[in-house]
Amino acid sequence: MTEELEQGYDVVVVGGGAAGLNGALMLARSRRSVAVIDAGQPRNAPAEGIHGLLGHDGLPPAELLARGRAEVRRYGGQVVDGEVVDVARDGAGFTVTLRDGRAVGARRLLVTTGLVDELPEVPGVREHWGRAVVHCPYCHGWEVRDTAIGVLGSGPMSTHQALMFRQLSADVVYFTHTVPPTAEQAEQLTARGIRIVAGEVAGLVDADGTLTGVRLTDGAVVDRETVVVGTRMVARAEFLSGIGLVPVEHPSGAGVHLPVDPTGRTEVAGIWAAGNVTEPSAQVGASAAAGAMAGAMINADLVMAETREAVEQATPVPAT
Repeated sequence: MTEELEQGYDVVVVGGGAAGLNGALMLARSRRSVAVIDAGQPRNAPAEGIHGLLGHDGLPPAELLARGRAEVRRYGGQVVDGEVVDVARDGAGFTVTLRDGRAVGARRLLVTTGLVDELPEVPGVREHWGRAVVHCPYCHGWEVRDTAIGVLGSGPMSTHQALMFRQLSADVVYFTHTVPPTAEQAEQLTARGIRIVAGEVAGLVDADGTLTGVRLTDGAVVDRETVVVGTRMVARAEFLSGIGLVPVEHPSGAGVHLPVDPTGRTEVAGIWAAGNVTEPSAQVGASAAAGAMAGAMINADLVMAETREAVEQATPVPAT
């Protein structure tokens, strides 16, 4: 059954991951009316557990979100399933429209929609994504330690990934694929004992669901148990284009993001953003912290707006 939305809220949070729920929690605890609208497409859904988050290491992603939803609701916040497709200015606030036709008003907006990992077009990558095919040494490194690791040269951070995963395994191979290393990078890889295999990768080799190797276009197969890829990380923010908020290239060259100031404020007045939609490399803990900061700043912004209104409406005190 679809949960009913009120006509309007102090804050609508678009996206129900760690950033969105933590922002909503801060707002709800500040007695703000808040609704979280979540499309149910978490980036870390394929992962078995969250890692590097103090007190929650190894917790399944779905369980963390379930706990977060319950906490937001405990303080009177709403969490609603739905996909936002448009945001339009409405006076001093916004109208948020969902794909199913529902619309809701918001005085302020917090965007925490995350990103989409665009995977290299290599057969087998998608099938093993989040398990034997990984991208982050901090998210998955311990779990693939001491395995035979192959790093696919597929993005601007690929050689950096190879150096990082070398900390976790003595057996790391760099496949040049579409991003061969520069002379300096090749020197660094070789110095760390990382073998460089030239040539384009044709696909991953699978045996009964288990990754066993990497096949090159010349037919050669290099035995590997883990493959590291560089994804192009694209902010989920198409619904903001009508209000003039468009993602731009991230300084790392790894994708596009929404730029924000240190408090999460975007260039459009009244809209904040937090989490992977602003910083592609942020893990769960950093995303949650950014959401908490943005939530607190939005509450402070509303307090000051309400104070200005109160001052303007106050009856002057007669002189004595």
